[in-house]
Amino acid sequence: MQQFSYVITDEIGIHARPAGMLVKVAKIFKSKITLNGKEKTADATKLMAVMSMGIKCGDTVEVSVEGEDETAAAAELETFFKENL
Repeated sequence: MQQFSYVITDEIGIHARPAGMLVKVAKIFKSKITLNGKEKTADATKLMAVMSMGIKCGDTVEVSVEGEDETAAAAELETFFKENL
């Protein structure tokens, strides 16, 4: 299992547009991708679950990736978070 933490720097947090982009990236991979933050957990391939977490600027998100392509998925997601959130 691969994991990383990221502090959200986007002033609005994880809102509709970046959440939709995140889901698209997560669906590329076969691994199970889970987001943890604000005492909530969401499957990264479910848009409404990601948005319902209520992640705001300054919140820390733990990303867990488990599966056959976990190394590539974790690297891609970490880049996505740095560039978009």
